[in-house]
Amino acid sequence: MYRILTLNNIAKVGLGRLPGDHYQVGIEIADPDAILVRSANMHAIDIPATLKAVGRAGAGVNNIPVAKMSARGIPVFNAPGANSNAVKELVIAGLIVACRQLCAAWDFARGLEGSDEEIGKAVEAGKKGFAGFELPNRTLGVVGLGAIGRLVANTGVSLGMNVIGFDPGLTVEGAWALSSSVHKARSLDEVFQEADFLTVHVPLIDATRHMVNAQRLASMRKGAVILNFAREGIVDDQAVVDAIDAGHIHGYVCDFPTNTTKNHARCVTLPHLGASTVEAEDNCAIMVADQVRDFLENGNVRNAVNFPEVVVARRTAHRFVCANANVPNMLSRISETFGQAGLNIHNMVNSSKGDLAYTIVDLDTPVPAELTRKLAGIEGVVMTRLIDVPRA
Repeated sequence: MYRILTLNNIAKVGLGRLPGDHYQVGIEIADPDAILVRSANMHAIDIPATLKAVGRAGAGVNNIPVAKMSARGIPVFNAPGANSNAVKELVIAGLIVACRQLCAAWDFARGLEGSDEEIGKAVEAGKKGFAGFELPNRTLGVVGLGAIGRLVANTGVSLGMNVIGFDPGLTVEGAWALSSSVHKARSLDEVFQEADFLTVHVPLIDATRHMVNAQRLASMRKGAVILNFAREGIVDDQAVVDAIDAGHIHGYVCDFPTNTTKNHARCVTLPHLGASTVEAEDNCAIMVADQVRDFLENGNVRNAVNFPEVVVARRTAHRFVCANANVPNMLSRISETFGQAGLNIHNMVNSSKGDLAYTIVDLDTPVPAELTRKLAGIEGVVMTRLIDVPRA
């Protein structure tokens, strides 16, 4: 029986992927094998000694101590792409809200008083203050061409916009998913200089904090619009407000209100609604539950931010998995330990990601407990686990 602790409300359709005859799931589970989380701050909690996996029902993992998990050999799974359409739709809404001044116009209309005839006259007199502009032939700059960025870029093309994107980590598969009309920029600064609208779709790390800053804003076209539906901190709020007040930037639309932006006339701030749709929450929950289940039952790793992707079909009843420091001779030491014990390795797959390596070993016979302890004692090994197929 696997024990799963939920730190937030996880969509029932996702929890339903964890069958009750093998999983105990709840908010008060002691000694959990896995934790499912959305936004809860895991930096502030003690990590249970029993923990084997963390599943984040979403994309960002800033609320999870990933380095601490890696040191313990605990994969942190997320759900990239599961909420992509929801975020894309909000970004497109943000484009239209900004260029048509819809929020300011709505506030104006709600504040009208008098008879219907008087309101009608006030409307005709006041509407000129909310004149906007249209999207076709404007340039949309997209920084980050992951699952969300690609959808935004492709939608921009379908709206008649000129789209320029930048992502130094763009994969071959990602490039194939992009419209051929999207121009690939040679640098981040090129995107800023060309964009009428700039939207960011990158994680918040040291390299991206205040990526949108005073210097880059100054390089943009007069009247440009900034959109941030990725993470608070990627945009320097004070810099963008200063650029708006100076008349250089037209407006800012984001999902992260701050005291600097929330009451500014040219800033539209939303309460982190990017992934707040029923469909996105269901998709994220299903995806992460499936990944955690596959890891617990089979040791397979899909979409872990700190582990390499290793997926091996089971052909024997006896499987051993381990995580270790990515240093020379580790794989030979592991295989040699099995050989010295007289155990035949049916299949062995190893891969690495950064400083961490992960190995799946399928064997023809059970692994004795004494051998498991010996393998766990190899210098550099941070996690070992036996995953035998239960007898019928």
